[in-house]
Amino acid sequence: MFLKKYIQAFGYAFAGIASFFRTERNAGIHSLASVVAIAAGVIVEITSNEWLWIFLAITVVFVTEMINTTIEKLCNKISKEIDPDIRIIKDIAAGFVLVSSLFALVVAAIIFAPYLFN
Repeated sequence: MFLKKYIQAFGYAFAGIASFFRTERNAGIHSLASVVAIAAGVIVEITSNEWLWIFLAITVVFVTEMINTTIEKLCNKISKEIDPDIRIIKDIAAGFVLVSSLFALVVAAIIFAPYLFN
């Protein structure tokens, strides 16, 4: 019984991830940026430590985008009307993604700059 519920929980999680990639435009943009970063890493043969940073940055961006999407959808369910408090909540959630994306850009710059300029 426990194993069945555990497997079912994974199924729900994978369904949520699939829904995110199927319905959110930014998921496609982040996927493209991830493919570019991974391809660049393969081309310049980055180190294993550099790969860890690249995958951490990619993961953080996707996680914050998923959190942002969840918050936006919940806020839209709570109120269809313009509400200043909900606007602030949505703006803060969007800020998560901006901060994580800037983190990813800094990681990429630190890792790839030496390969590009040497």
